[in-house]
Amino acid sequence: MKGALLASGSKGNCCLIKHGDTKLVIDCGGTKRYLNECFSRLRFDVSDADALLVTHTHKDHVAQLNSFRHLDAYAWADLGREQKVVEPFETFWVKDIKVQVLPLSHDAEHTIGFVLEADGEKLVYVTDTGYVRNDVKERICNADYYVFESNHDVEMLMQTSRPIYIKQRIINDYGHLNNEDCAQILQEVIGDRTREIVLAHISQEGNTRAQAYQVLEHELSRHGFLRDDLRLYPAEQFGIHIFGNRES
Repeated sequence: MKGALLASGSKGNCCLIKHGDTKLVIDCGGTKRYLNECFSRLRFDVSDADALLVTHTHKDHVAQLNSFRHLDAYAWADLGREQKVVEPFETFWVKDIKVQVLPLSHDAEHTIGFVLEADGEKLVYVTDTGYVRNDVKERICNADYYVFESNHDVEMLMQTSRPIYIKQRIINDYGHLNNEDCAQILQEVIGDRTREIVLAHISQEGNTRAQAYQVLEHELSRHGFLRDDLRLYPAEQFGIHIFGNRES
């Protein structure tokens, strides 16, 4: 299983997943021009995709929903279009990829994440959540690949000029994971088979990519989980990052 993260953050989110001849799109935020430029660079034909998976209906995740109207869309939230409604912990197949739905905690109704499995590989996709439930943690253990939210540094966030109600929205249980909580959860769930962690939805005002990386690296090192074959990558807001099994 191979992935390409095209955008990750408050200005847009989109990820492509490929395994064999199965192609999935997760979220479709950002500008149409930018996404089309990425598709062109990757030689990805959207008309050949098999499904669109939607985490929730905030604009940074669904801004280009109409551009993907030709695809079967899977979401728990109401997309305002024809869709396949999925429920927490439901599993379904898109060709040869098994998808499990994860309930998350965010201030958008029916926000979800996903576990994708194919040919013995497991990928966890979790962004936009204030915390992670124990019954979700049980299902995301020992994945090969994680795309996982590390949104903010609490001190940096509090020093921004954002209104206090926005800051409170971000740090509460229906907001976003901070660096420390992200690192704590990941050190609990990763395992021997884990090969790559992509830190996602990093705030451009209340965080830095270097800070998110350093917190995770420190936490994993403290528990003896750093390995030479474990790759850590802090995602950019815009920029293509290829992850997963690059031979698939």
